Amino acid sequence: MSNVGVVGIQWGDEGKGKIIDILSEYADVIVRFQGGANAGHTIVVGGKKVILHLIPSGILHEKKYCIIGNGVVLDPGILEQEINDLKSIGYIKDDKRLMISGLTHIIMPYHKKLDMLRESKKKNKIGTTGRGIGPAYEDKVSRMGIRVIDLLDKKMFSDMVKENLEIKNFIIKKYYKDQPFKAREIIKSYEVYRKLLKKYTTDTTQFIHKCQQEGKKMLFEGAQGTYLDVDHGTYPFVTSSNTVSGNIFSGSGAPPTSVGYILGICKAYTTRVGEGPFPTELSDETGERIRKIGGEYGATTNRPRRCGWFDAVIVRRALKLNGVKGLCMMKLDVLDEFDKIRVCTKYKLGNRFLTDPPMATTSYPKCEPVYEDIDGWNSPTRGITSYGDLPLNARKYLKRLEEIVGVNIDIISTGPERESTIVLKNPFE
Repeated sequence: MSNVGVVGIQWGDEGKGKIIDILSEYADVIVRFQGGANAGHTIVVGGKKVILHLIPSGILHEKKYCIIGNGVVLDPGILEQEINDLKSIGYIKDDKRLMISGLTHIIMPYHKKLDMLRESKKKNKIGTTGRGIGPAYEDKVSRMGIRVIDLLDKKMFSDMVKENLEIKNFIIKKYYKDQPFKAREIIKSYEVYRKLLKKYTTDTTQFIHKCQQEGKKMLFEGAQGTYLDVDHGTYPFVTSSNTVSGNIFSGSGAPPTSVGYILGICKAYTTRVGEGPFPTELSDETGERIRKIGGEYGATTNRPRRCGWFDAVIVRRALKLNGVKGLCMMKLDVLDEFDKIRVCTKYKLGNRFLTDPPMATTSYPKCEPVYEDIDGWNSPTRGITSYGDLPLNARKYLKRLEEIVGVNIDIISTGPERESTIVLKNPFE
């Protein structure tokens, strides 16, 4: 199969946006299959930074079709802003290039309010961005969600908002002691989004099947990372959707036989945003140094990311969960100035050694990372585009990571720019 899926292998923020942008050159269709506007993809094109939250990174390439799939929860306000921003810098010249599934669920104002109110009440906070992602997915599962196709039906939308607010306002007013919503205000405010979404809404599943029959190449992009997966991540410190490659199919409507190559994206070290376990976290000068050199701040929230050494334990499990054929190693250049680089090869839990992460999230803080020390290269790799030009110790580091995790590194990123990339194997070839 010529189709490719791209997923994060750690706790998100691995740099998927840049790689999806590069691979979009070889694809005809790029599909986003899960997540919401809490996931920001940062791409540097011609020295300019572009941050995308909902629209696939392929929109930066001409004549590519970009799809927001049914597995996404859509904030129409953020989508409108993103479309306007892209048009202002010369992208989306043809509106037909962007398609939204009519089955995509919509984030409502009460989702955002409930998200924030709930987080404020919790003793053990999750670290949510407050963008209404979780409550929107909850409504989807409880069969009271509002889809794009419902918004396009004026009476249907009005009836659903009124019915939902009976429950939402009761919780907001009685439990959280906050101001309830007025149905007419929400209904009126979403009229502008009805006009916007009507332009882009279509049966994207049908379009995907048609493209497959015609032999078009498709690229499926995920948001966040494997350990934020609601089933396989460090629950409850996770997102509200399935971030693993298996959700490509339910989140887009593509058949399971349509993807032949899964590319896993990970950093040459590890980061995490928000709360939750992080065995290799460095709460010292080294962690701060990695954060500063790597510019480790959230694209959406600007929150400082927690930083630590490469954790092969979580990576090995993630590679198996996703069926990864090849790895893309991001931000190798961030480690240029370190004399010694550490790699966690296993955990020590009591008297046991673990080569797979524990099932219980409460066990993570009890896990002691077992490290292997590798010599650094103390030489700049920024902007290198040929594997042979990398310092010897940088190549040794990459080779050792391949041996530890059991999967080949096919792509290496040596900087945020498109050009700062070493492609050893193109997933589309």
